[in-house]
This record gives sequence, structure tokens and C-alpha cells, in this order.
Amino acid sequence: MELPELNIITISRVHQLIEWKRYKEALEEAKKVIQEDPEYSEGYAITALIYYHLDEYDKALYWCDEALRRDPENLQAWYVKTITYYDMESWKQFDATVEDAIALDPEEAAYYFLKANREQTRSNFKQAKELMLTALEIAPDYAVYLANLSYIEALLGNFAASKELEEEALRHEVESKHVYLYLSWAADKRGDDQSQLLYLKNAIQLDPDNEQIRSEYLEGLQKTYLFYRIVLAPSKLLKKLKPWQILLSWAIAWFLFKPLILIFLVVYVLAYWSSKLLVHVKVYGWRFGRPKG
Repeated sequence: MELPELNIITISRVHQLIEWKRYKEALEEAKKVIQEDPEYSEGYAITALIYYHLDEYDKALYWCDEALRRDPENLQAWYVKTITYYDMESWKQFDATVEDAIALDPEEAAYYFLKANREQTRSNFKQAKELMLTALEIAPDYAVYLANLSYIEALLGNFAASKELEEEALRHEVESKHVYLYLSWAADKRGDDQSQLLYLKNAIQLDPDNEQIRSEYLEGLQKTYLFYRIVLAPSKLLKKLKPWQILLSWAIAWFLFKPLILIFLVVYVLAYWSSKLLVHVKVYGWRFGRPKG
């Protein structure tokens, strides 16, 4: 059997080990590939992917560069490099890398998805929508993309479209924490607290150790308390306004009703922390400190 074929079989086995989250074994297999053929770029690229999954981002980037030094067009290395910069929130490097990656592999839908999320960090929701539509042209049935577009439509105030996309995403996938997370954000923007809590509950059932989901679920539970929903109502109205309208409203309210604004802020803070305490006690009892996974 020729060496390239052996490498292909081993790389396939490494991918399977990664899927099983057996990263130590995957690293050992990847090392064998590199030892067998030090110029075979896939060995370095798959090593980068393993370190990415281990959240060792500096090592992931190092092995990406080693792969690209041997093959500047190694698609896996470009993919890992892009998602690593994205997860690190190294936006300057991400912006440059994702463009190079798209130039090499314009049919990789994930790049447009990541760029859409990047535009959301800049509040460029129309651009984010266009990028998600491009991603969906490539992968029209991918539920995470549909859920993200549902969220973007909610950010744009297109609540009916957001709801339709929510239903379409759920027709394709009901076992993805990422789908539920995006749908929870969309529901929150639409002011649908019940759906938001349901989606967060589904997400946390799929990944109970995820700190982000757990934190958002606890925040969602706060909204089940009537007194907190009452003081939260003005903020829901503000979400429907444009930034300049919010600023103008606060300026007028502060000028005309300064004492009432101060009282409201005090009540809001008390309601927030008291409901947060009640939720904590409901979920964890009177045990404080960082919850164990």
C-alpha cells in the first residue's frame, strides 16, 4: 500500500477520534502521519484542528502555519485558522484571514456565517442578513444558519419573518444546542419570553455544562417573576427604538422627570438582584459560589 493512501486512512481515523472527543489518541495518530511524511500538509492541518478543539489556540495557529508553509492552499488549515481567530475574537486577523479563505474556497458556507456574526458585532444587521442568505444558498437546509437568520430578522424588526425562519429551522433540527441558542436570542428580541426560556431549557438539556447557556437560562428564569417583568417593560419598548430615539427619550425623561427616573433605576436594580437571588435559590438552593458542572 502506498504512503499517501496510508495517510488518508489515518487522517480519516483522526477525524473519527475528534468526533468522539478522544483528543489525546487523535494527537498520537496525527503525529504518526507527520513522522511518516513530514511534507504532507494534512498531518499538520489535522493537528491544528485537534488543538482548536482543545481550546489551545496558539498551538492551533502554529500548526496551521506549518501546514500552509508546505501547502499554501490547504483548505483545512485555512478553515481552522479562520475559526480560531473568530473564537479568539482577534477581529483584525479574522477579517483578513476569512477573506483569503473565501478566495480559496468560496463554496464553504461557514465563512459567510462567521462573517455575518462579525457584522452583528458591528451592528451591521443588513450586511449580516446578506451574508446569511449567501450561506443558505450553499447550505439551504442547515438549521443553524436558518436560526441565525431568524435572529438577524428579529434584530432588524422583521418579527414575522423571524418567526417563519424559526419554524423552518425546527423542521430541520431539534437536537442542536446552537439552533436553540440562536432561536432564544431571536425570541428575546421579539419580546417572546416564554419561547426564549423554552429554547434555553432545551439547549441546557443538550449541554448542561455550557456556562454561557446556563447563564442565559438563569437570566431567562428571572423574567418569570412578575415584579421583574413590570420593571423590565420599559426596556422592551426601548428595544424597538433606534439609537437616536433612545438617547432623545432618555434626555427628555431626565429633564422632565428626574426624581421619577432615579426612583425607577433604584427599583430596577432591586428587582434585578432580588429576582436573580430567587432564581439562584430555586435552581441551586442556598449554595453560592461557582456551580459545578
